[in-house]
Amino acid sequence: MRLVLTLVARDYQHLQEAMTPALEAVAGTGRTIEHTQILGDGAADIFVDAPDLSDLRLRAGWGLAGETVDFCVQAVAGRRKRLLLADMDSTIIGCECLDELADFAGLKDEIAAITERAMAGELPFEAALIERVSRLAGLDLAALRWTYDERVRLNPGAATLARTMAAHGARCVLVSGGFDFFASRVAAAAGFAAHRANRLSDDGARLTGEVGRPILGREAKLAALHEEAAALGADLAETLAVGDGANDLAMIEAAGLGVAYRAKPIVAARADAGVNHADLTALLYFQGYGADEFA
Repeated sequence: MRLVLTLVARDYQHLQEAMTPALEAVAGTGRTIEHTQILGDGAADIFVDAPDLSDLRLRAGWGLAGETVDFCVQAVAGRRKRLLLADMDSTIIGCECLDELADFAGLKDEIAAITERAMAGELPFEAALIERVSRLAGLDLAALRWTYDERVRLNPGAATLARTMAAHGARCVLVSGGFDFFASRVAAAAGFAAHRANRLSDDGARLTGEVGRPILGREAKLAALHEEAAALGADLAETLAVGDGANDLAMIEAAGLGVAYRAKPIVAARADAGVNHADLTALLYFQGYGADEFA
């Protein structure tokens, strides 16, 4: 089996520092490196013919544990994906919208504590969402626009990721346990073809403290992966999912390539790859895109 170990660092210097332990990891498999290829400033592929993907992934994890580099081990065949499903809060954008909305009501610390536990898998997502939203009953709808304008920012590389994959024929879908008011705007700003999210109920002037049903949580994200792949006629092996919280875990585990982005430990431990140092363009490098192909 032809495998590729992709390294993505913040810059060329950090990449060079990581190359030696990466090459030693390959040597530990008893296999010879076919060749290496620079993908961009701070990113490179190392190709090897090896029978055991999990062995190389494990050895790379050991060898690169002390390096400021992200890595991915996968089969060369099929590494470019036809479908991207991405979480929104703390993945495509740098905040949790509900926490920031709660700040407008003076409840950020209280709400954020519940969010943190839910994303870590310590609380059921749906129940935690209902509880948090209930505390915002009576909040003026103007707070939604204020929160988006003042607090929501795309994470570095988010737009490049979506627009590059789209330019090469992939479908990019934002799948959020957050709210459609924000998801629709983030999807448009980043270049996603579609979005799925929860809906905050209101009376025309203020939030009622209720969430529209059904609630989009962990299982709904997994269902979205299956539905979007089926609509494309794509196998799950041709899909990529990225997220940070426990409600993303099912789609991350089911996707052909599941990536944990600055993720909670429960997600990082079970994803195929993680991004903790580079920006979201790491997901393009993982697929073999060179920097000269970025949109």
